[in-house]
Amino acid sequence: MEISELYEIFLKCGKVSTDSRNLQGGELFFALKGENFDGNEYALKAIEAGAAYSVVDKGSRFDGASERIIAVDNTLEALQALARHHRENTFVDGERIKVIGLTGTNGKTTTKELIRRVLSAKYNVTATEGNLNNDIGVPLSLLKIGPDTRLAVIEMGANHPDDILHLVNVAEPDYGLITNVGKAHLLGFGSFEGVKRAKGQLYDYIRDHGKAVFLNVDDPVLTEMAHLRQGLSILPYGPSYWNALVIPPDEGHPFLRMAIPDDLSESENLLALETSLAGSYNAVNVLAAIAVGRFFGVELDDCIRAIESYVPANSRSQMTKRGSLTLIMDAYNANPSSMGAALDNFSLTKAGRKVAMLGDMRELGEDSVAEHRAIVRRLKEMKLDKVFLVGEEFGKALEGSGLEAEWFPTSESLAGYLGEHPLADATVLVKGSRGIAMEKAASVLQ
Repeated sequence: MEISELYEIFLKCGKVSTDSRNLQGGELFFALKGENFDGNEYALKAIEAGAAYSVVDKGSRFDGASERIIAVDNTLEALQALARHHRENTFVDGERIKVIGLTGTNGKTTTKELIRRVLSAKYNVTATEGNLNNDIGVPLSLLKIGPDTRLAVIEMGANHPDDILHLVNVAEPDYGLITNVGKAHLLGFGSFEGVKRAKGQLYDYIRDHGKAVFLNVDDPVLTEMAHLRQGLSILPYGPSYWNALVIPPDEGHPFLRMAIPDDLSESENLLALETSLAGSYNAVNVLAAIAVGRFFGVELDDCIRAIESYVPANSRSQMTKRGSLTLIMDAYNANPSSMGAALDNFSLTKAGRKVAMLGDMRELGEDSVAEHRAIVRRLKEMKLDKVFLVGEEFGKALEGSGLEAEWFPTSESLAGYLGEHPLADATVLVKGSRGIAMEKAASVLQ
């Protein structure tokens, strides 16, 4: 079937699904295959559950079983081609809809949510839901662009060298933004230089096909990457570039606060901005959202109000009170750069008693033990009141370090310990990679 024919069917359905368990009726169901599942086996069940059509792989079990079964060479490639076709054939005021592509090592989802919130002060915005930022999530996000959408913000994640290359060729962004580049997924990228090359594919695409990138010119790595790509158009922002100030936290104001010149330059008239984000490292994420908002005509006052209304969720830069405990939950994911930033911020946090609960940083390959040892050395310098470490890598890093810490193989075992030895009257930082699930240990804190 030609993509134009499939697109006509999609327009009639208005929505797609890749999960037969969550059908609401009328969807175009794509039977995707993975290492441990084969959606082709659920093609008829999806139709029985309310899907209008099921898209299957040619030659699969239900190919030809119903007039509502559509066979294609590869269902994932068909989903991506459909999303790209939709993106290319959605127009606003006579021009193709503008797409902002976003990637980076840390802060992608928080920055995307801030940008969405800021742009929504003026426009109807479609943005990636949660962190659906991979080869399935990106096309699903694009296919949610509706007739009322005026701007799209698409988050793109990467674990391997050419992931961003594939995703930009689906999303075809007009504008790009890289939050930062750090040591993450080294097992897949091979090295820090590999991370830079992979993330830099967004810059490459914008230079060759798009309009401009939003660049934090205070970040030397990003600045170098941008300047190596001759012909790349740059829309600069950054704390020093805009003379923006981070106001140190205190017990009455534990969240990120900033003072921003009212014309984003040398003005002595400063505007106050108070967020609900824990961690001064979020300052650049806030400024990224303001840069995007101002470029698209959102007034600075409206940008600030939008950012102040954002409340983080899903263990990203969250600070909450639980009885006598203040809990800093930043446990959605972790890598050396984000772990270091979290500890730097924790060292500046005003608190009588400080406790760190850290889980392994995954996918660091041959650098893993060295990177965990670096974190252990940092913890030793901080002289915290209590340190809990979880996972095999931290176990190796602790050996001979001299750091006084309680070690546990899993977050469940730490949760059991904390259930019997409850913490009280402390500020607790919780961070670790997704696979460690540090929220299980945090769930027992009261």
